[in-house]
Order: sequence, then C-alpha cells, then structure tokens
Amino acid sequence: MFKHCLLVLIAAGFLSAAVPFVAAQDGPPPPDQMGQPGGDQPAMQNGHHHGPPDPSERVKHLTKQLNLTSDQQAKVLSILQNEKSQMDAMHQDSSMSHQDMHAKMMQMHQDTDTQIRAALDPGQQQKWDAMQAKRQQWAQGHRGGPPDGGDQAAPPPPQQ
Repeated sequence: MFKHCLLVLIAAGFLSAAVPFVAAQDGPPPPDQMGQPGGDQPAMQNGHHHGPPDPSERVKHLTKQLNLTSDQQAKVLSILQNEKSQMDAMHQDSSMSHQDMHAKMMQMHQDTDTQIRAALDPGQQQKWDAMQAKRQQWAQGHRGGPPDGGDQAAPPPPQQ
C-alpha cells in the first residue's frame, strides 16, 4: 500500500512539473484575443490598454465627449488614421535612436492634437482644452513631473 501511494505521489509530481513546459510551447493566442486583426499585441491585458487605441475607437470616444458632427467625425478619423500610419512607419524604422523616435512621436502627437482642435467649434475647443489639460496632468503624475523637474506650465493652446 505504501509503495502504491508513493508511486502515485511521484507521478503527480512529474505531471505538475511538466505542465508549465507544455503550456509554454502553445502558439500565440487566437486572433480574437489580439488587439487588431493581424496585430501582434493584445489590446487589453489585465484590464490595462497597451498600444495606441484604434482611430475609429478614439473617434467614438471623442464623439461622446465633444458631440462631434458627422463631418467632424470624418475629419478627425482622417487625422487619426494619418497619425497611426506615420507611427507605424516610424516603428519600422530601426535607424532612429530611441530618444529621437520619442521626440518625433511627441511632435506627431502635438501636431495631431492641433489638427483635431482646428476641426472643432469654439465650445468643443474649450472641452478639448480641458481634456488635454487633464491628460497632461495625469501623464505628469505617472512620470513624476517634467523631465527637468521644473514648474513649467503647459503652453497655451493655439488661438484662431
């Protein structure tokens, strides 16, 4: 009886040790778990979003927040799709240093924000400015403030 129990325990130990190795050999997650069709990063992981949001999803969100007209939705979608294609191309360029790529990406975001703001009416621009200030405040809280540690105020939004 003792030998039988010992044999069962040893077999269970081998099985429990082999499971992680078998699971590690599984392929990538199925396409329905991927962030975008043909993409290679999950859109959500443990409830947190990774990677840039889909332009159409951003337009839906902005439409809710700013009450965009259908004409504005089309303009904003075009702006966001252009930004995404430029970002994708930049990620493929391995000749750029990480620091240069980061600086260029930040400039692209600013340009995109300026273009979106220009497509809005004055009331929407006020809401947009408040959203941007809130986003900037959140980002500084997660980065620990401006890189130089100074009290730099955000530059005022462009006036028309």
